[in-house]
Amino acid sequence: MGPSGKPTLLEVRRITKIFGELKANDAVDFDIAEGEIHALLGENGAGKSTLVKMLFGSLQPTSGEILWRGKPVVVSDPATARKLGVGMVFQHFSLFEALTAAENIALSLGGNTPISRIAEEARALSQAYGLPLDPGALVGDLSVGERQRIEIIRCLLQKPDLIILDEPTSVLTPQEADKLFETLERLRSEGKSILYISHRLEEVKRLCDRATVLRHGKVVAHCTPSEQTPASLAAMMVGNEVAAVARPASIAHGWEPLLEVRRFDQPARGPFSVPLRDISLEVFPGEVVGIAGVAGNGQGEFFEALSGEVLQKRADQVKIAGKDAGRLGATARRVLGAALLPGERLGHGAAPGMKLSENLLLSRHASDRKAMLGGGILGLVKGGAVKRAARRVIEAMDVRKSAEDPEAAALSGGNLQKFIVGRELDRQPRLLVVNQPTWGVDAGAAAMIRQKLIDLSRAGSGVLAISQDLDELFEISDRIVVMADGRLSGSLKIAEATREKIGILMGGASPAHHTGHMEDAA
Repeated sequence: MGPSGKPTLLEVRRITKIFGELKANDAVDFDIAEGEIHALLGENGAGKSTLVKMLFGSLQPTSGEILWRGKPVVVSDPATARKLGVGMVFQHFSLFEALTAAENIALSLGGNTPISRIAEEARALSQAYGLPLDPGALVGDLSVGERQRIEIIRCLLQKPDLIILDEPTSVLTPQEADKLFETLERLRSEGKSILYISHRLEEVKRLCDRATVLRHGKVVAHCTPSEQTPASLAAMMVGNEVAAVARPASIAHGWEPLLEVRRFDQPARGPFSVPLRDISLEVFPGEVVGIAGVAGNGQGEFFEALSGEVLQKRADQVKIAGKDAGRLGATARRVLGAALLPGERLGHGAAPGMKLSENLLLSRHASDRKAMLGGGILGLVKGGAVKRAARRVIEAMDVRKSAEDPEAAALSGGNLQKFIVGRELDRQPRLLVVNQPTWGVDAGAAAMIRQKLIDLSRAGSGVLAISQDLDELFEISDRIVVMADGRLSGSLKIAEATREKIGILMGGASPAHHTGHMEDAA
């Protein structure tokens, strides 16, 4: 029996999964009751993803058993899991942008049900659970929060008894997250069970009935989150207390901006792109500037413009360390001292099929040419130097891996994030532009990354951090600006910024356009 005497829905006994020499799950035991929200907690690489993939049939256990309503079952594939009553909403959405919401749902349901009926059922379900959804809307026109509703609705249409949610609030605004919590609490009241994976421990404490904590593939604790603090939950996950992030006062290291954007406009590059309008921004040595905003308001397009993936009309529209960079590509901007970290780590921040050392070389062959390449016309790669640099990053960022120099795709999402952040920090760049710096990483790793961004700025570099996590921005930023509908607000000194002020700007209130200087931010 589960909590409060509720019948047990799913039980895992001594589940073990071995990949080569790596024991990803080591004799894991836990159970989920009917009508329970159960948290699965752990650091990146603790074994959470491996465990839920076995519950959903994407992987098979090396040993151990899964019981469903008290009877042993073999979950051979996701179709078997769905038939059993297990549904899953993945962290990374699997939607076709050129299709409507209803068409995407129909693809996952199979069968010959007419689209009109699927649209009708999806609309009714979305209204019943407070998840507003237009079944006829093109996915490419929708915000990230609206796309997540599609994933949840198509999961609910399969009538699951157990819903697995992997980092469901990582792409949501605080308001959207609150709405999701209301939906999950209603599902619980209807007897549905939810396995909830999240690194946001405040919401785990608020929402979840029980928690199972994994560390290095083993269960190290079962607890009631409401009886814990976020700090105590984090300590269970990492094995010791998570250090608090310290943000000493900003110190001016010069009055010439390291990044300067002047009256920048960029038309929409496609049917699902956001135009950028009249953007001005400065980032000075010694400061962290945070960009807040609801996903899909132009942050991705702005990063592409700053990184050199999209060139500007005039060279002087973007300046890096005083040099005109608007017509320079990413490699040339790196040579000027910029480090560039996109929000999408796999495929954008790293080549999936290439080794970590090879990925490091790809990003640093020009900016660190003397260290990485030999002289002469051929410029042969100094393999030893590249591998030593990769090992240095791995050690500094505590990257968990199963081989000496694995392919990027072999790492968990959080560990890959730690590597690509460390890869750029290792250069000690003059300017760091980062999109979603701690997306999908655990509490300990997030604190480490945030501290390193602050430390980099205090050493005299400039940092521009784009993030959907308001708590993160308040923790690391000296100034905050907000992006809404492709426009930037004026900057707010962190001492004057409140969640209410930022929320109003995120909602699209007319911003005052000014860049804000260090004398306003110190």
